Amino acid sequence: MKARLSFLFIFFFFLSLLHLLSSYTHNEGEEGDDDISRSMFPDDFFFGISTSAYQIEGAVHEDGRGLSNWDVFTRIRGTVTNGDNADIADDDYHRYMEDIELLEYLGVNAYRLSISWARILPKGRFGEVNLGGIRFYNKLIDNILLKGIVPFVTLDQNDIPQEIEDRYGSWLSPLIREDFALLAKTCFENFGDRVKHWITISEPNLLAEMTYLVGWYPPARCSPPFGNCSAGNSDTEPFIAAHNMLLAHATAVKLYREQFQSKQGGSIGIVVHSFWFEPYQDNEFDREAVNRALIYDTAWTLDPLMYGDYPALMRQYIGSTLPSFSPEETKLIKGSVDFIGINHYSTFYAINCFHAPCSIAANRPSRGYIDVTGFKDGIPIGERTGMPMFFVVPHGMEKILEYASGRYPNVPIFVFENGISSNSTQDHDDEHDIVQDFERIKFHKSYLAALAKAMSVAVFWGSINYNMGVPLNGLVLIVESVKSALLHWAIFCHL
Repeated sequence: MKARLSFLFIFFFFLSLLHLLSSYTHNEGEEGDDDISRSMFPDDFFFGISTSAYQIEGAVHEDGRGLSNWDVFTRIRGTVTNGDNADIADDDYHRYMEDIELLEYLGVNAYRLSISWARILPKGRFGEVNLGGIRFYNKLIDNILLKGIVPFVTLDQNDIPQEIEDRYGSWLSPLIREDFALLAKTCFENFGDRVKHWITISEPNLLAEMTYLVGWYPPARCSPPFGNCSAGNSDTEPFIAAHNMLLAHATAVKLYREQFQSKQGGSIGIVVHSFWFEPYQDNEFDREAVNRALIYDTAWTLDPLMYGDYPALMRQYIGSTLPSFSPEETKLIKGSVDFIGINHYSTFYAINCFHAPCSIAANRPSRGYIDVTGFKDGIPIGERTGMPMFFVVPHGMEKILEYASGRYPNVPIFVFENGISSNSTQDHDDEHDIVQDFERIKFHKSYLAALAKAMSVAVFWGSINYNMGVPLNGLVLIVESVKSALLHWAIFCHL
């Protein structure tokens, strides 16, 4: 396993990590504390920040940006908690220079950002390139580089021009491959001389399920028992959408490799959302369920990109409902990653529906006859978080990386997201607790200690979380007393 893990190149994105080092002062010597230090990680280790365009930029109607699917969706009553939207968000579009100063202040050496598709191509290939969007991202990238920070750029992070949805149903149609290729080409041409790390699509597996299985993302398509959407088929559409995402990814990779990579010298990959699973009962049946759960969750996306087809077990259960790749498509998609990205947030128990009672939604081919839960005999698998479905299980990160590096050997793996959402400001006694953020300090220390053995670590920063409104999830609270923690972190990193 040590040899396999040597291929893990981990990108450390953090959520309120500025508090982590100050925890040495506040918590040093507490029984059960996990000790971590900078020396546990290589000198060239990436410590950075992760964001997405829709969640931070705002300025949704400025400088030629078109409507995105989320702009339309958040206007529908009941789709997002409190009716929140990202019209302003963090106002990064106007305050990006302040944000870059904060990046420097924190001492990070990398920044993962995403492109607003609607800001670059407001109407997809049915309109013109928006030069205002090009200018914005040029300024953003240039100023990031001036601070000695390495940009990692995601082409699409769940927001697309509404024009594409209206014309042909976006990811449900193979037509989107042409639109995605145009987005990729436009970005490679305008930014590729400076951007050396490209991510095509963020979390296609999660996007397919949230959009077409349960209908929580636009355009909110689903069917019972998963939800009561106005249209959709939860047993078929997630696989169709994911299939088109993978082929769109592969098309962009082929374009990059043939026309840009040799002269620009960059790399290109994809990011998947990956849970870890433990057997509900310590028996062979639930251990089989764990294997199926990992295949349906992670290998569903990555197997085609590495080996040219979906996992055989999925074909066994799903049959013709799972789309097929033509010989030409197999050639296109096989080996279409220079690196793999992992986002990991929680661990669950897996239950084998062939040998135990399961929910109607779980006991079906499209779900692998697997049920998952965070509870066993009423006891949670780990400490609960502000997101009711997520739990703190540090060893899950280490195990999912071992799984990925074992299934996909000799491919660099970056961890791009992980973290904890606080319950709410009401859970804190006073401003001091909010600023010091002891809950998140404990989380980070436990995950860092558990993952140091695998040379892997990650944390997520978000602003407006899709469907969840705006929780206490910020990196920098604008409170004067936070400055000392920032300085301690910057000194500690030695970056």
